[in-house]
Amino acid sequence: MRLPPARATIAIAAVTALAWVAAVLAGQTDRIAMLAGFIPARIGGLQIEGAAPVWLTPLSATLVHAGIWHVGFNLLMIVFCGRLVEASIGPGGVIIAYVVGAYVACAAQYAVAPHSGIPMVGASGAGSALIGAYSLLYSRRRAEGWGPFTGQFLQILWLAIAWIGIQILLDYASADVPGMPEGALIAAPAHVGGFLTGLALARPLLLFRYRDA
Repeated sequence: MRLPPARATIAIAAVTALAWVAAVLAGQTDRIAMLAGFIPARIGGLQIEGAAPVWLTPLSATLVHAGIWHVGFNLLMIVFCGRLVEASIGPGGVIIAYVVGAYVACAAQYAVAPHSGIPMVGASGAGSALIGAYSLLYSRRRAEGWGPFTGQFLQILWLAIAWIGIQILLDYASADVPGMPEGALIAAPAHVGGFLTGLALARPLLLFRYRDA
């Protein structure tokens, strides 16, 4: 099957890659992480001179990455899932899912660690929204209804439980990485929040795109 041009997905990936390259060339990756990353404690009043407005950091944080493996994995995830999701819900739908996913991801991280001063960076929270949408839209095996629960509800529930389980395991594994501050490697709550956003928005965005069909 030949997919239509994934303009929104490619634009998101290109801007993300260019932002990382610019930060590396400037030699300011650590400083940019503090100024543009999402820091939960800032909502409680922590002041950082020169930092982006806190309401903007859920988006600016998606442009900041810790290294080539971090940005490379996120770009792979965005392009692979995003281009297929965009074929279903369109470029506008992808942008909506990505932006809303970024904010919900940060809200989930804040809910778990509201006093953390560690900057959360990377596009994985927003990208998880695309993974969630992809998982729902392109699942081959559909759940059957059970009692008062519809098959669609059970499918969403199963995907959510599976993703949460994966994130718990990743968070547990990352705790033993030498020299890595707590919570700095895997922002599991953010990934869960983004994924659930994708699950919640996939079908409404699909129906909205084809509302006149």
